[in-house]
This record gives sequence, structure tokens and C-alpha cells, in this order.
Amino acid sequence: MILTYHVNYGLSARRTAAIMQDVHGVAISHQTILNYENSVALMLKPYVDYYPYELSDQFCGDETYIRVGGRWHYLLFFFDAVKKIILSYPVSPNRDTASAIRAIDEVLVKMKEIPEDLTFVVDGNPIYLLAQHYFAQHDISFDVKQVIGLTNEDPVSTEYRPLKQIIERLNRTFKGNYRSTHGFGSEQGSVSFVTLFVAYFNFLRPHAALEGKVPVVNPE
Repeated sequence: MILTYHVNYGLSARRTAAIMQDVHGVAISHQTILNYENSVALMLKPYVDYYPYELSDQFCGDETYIRVGGRWHYLLFFFDAVKKIILSYPVSPNRDTASAIRAIDEVLVKMKEIPEDLTFVVDGNPIYLLAQHYFAQHDISFDVKQVIGLTNEDPVSTEYRPLKQIIERLNRTFKGNYRSTHGFGSEQGSVSFVTLFVAYFNFLRPHAALEGKVPVVNPE
């Protein structure tokens, strides 16, 4: 219940503590809630990362900003646009090629085999092309389609902008939950919150595009 308020409904740890006291008569500190968050995220992360997801063939990636230790960090999401499954979510102090490589690698390891026509739709940031080059040097090939700017000035942007808009909606959904945190005091705190958000998004949050169903129905 505590993490439902804090993660699913995007309430701050302090507001969650207040609700637990005022509504449920349970006295708990906001720090204890953050400790719960870290402990549960540590247990859930392997499950979220290594679950045998059934994937489509439409993948998109994007970055958003979060505050960690008083500094801006970058959260890189990669997303199955059809199944509505978050596949990759590394947090990094830098928006660089290494971060893009890590994010894409976290997608690739979830595939039973890499499709010959694998394509990632991203923005115009050159880190994704550099990551593509890195993987090509290791005999892993995929295409990168870059959607440039806010208007369709080229055929690629015209064709693939709908996928870019899908992951931008994911970023807005995350920011709606993240906003109450006012940033994180440590990298562990940021990773814990993002991990629990991904678990909620993939396994618990109904999606209108999926006819009100959750992306992943766990038979257990």
C-alpha cells in the first residue's frame, strides 16, 4: 500500500507518510518509506530486467532529465511501442555514447535473437549513431532512424514521428510521477524510484492502447 501511494500515484514520501497516518492510522516516517523503496527495488530489479518479455518489432528511445544529488542526470528509456513495455532505463550523469550503448544493450539482451530488420527510432542526438557504429564493430547490426526537430522536414521524420511521439508520452507519464520527488539525494535513490516505476508501468498500469489491459500479464 505504501509503495502504491508513493510510486503508482506519484505522491512524495512525506505525503505518503501523512496519508498513512491520517487515513490508515499508521505512523511511519518518510525516510522509512524511502528505505522500503530501496529494498523493494533491489529485489524487483532482476525480475524486471530479466523477465521473458514477448516483444514486437517497433522500438523507440529517448532521454529525459532527472535531478540527482543537486545535479542534472539523464534517464534513457527504450520502449516497445506496440506492447507498451519499457525495456531499458539506465540513469547516467552524462548524455554520451557510453550511455546510449548501455541503453541499447539492455534492449538487445531481452531478445531471443536479434532480427535482421531491427530498427530503433530516436531523436537527432548523435550518440545513437555512435552506439550503432560500436555494435557494428562487434557484428551486431541494426538500423537507427532519427526524427529531427518538431516538424516533418524530411521523409524519415514524417514516417517515424508517431513512434517518437509515443515515447515522449512515456516521458511525460514518468515526469508526472517523478515531479513530487523534487529530485533524488543519491544515485541509489534515483535507480530505485525508476526501477519501481518501470515495474508499475510494465506489470500494473492499464493502457488505453491495450484496451485497458496491462502490458505484461504475469501468469503467476
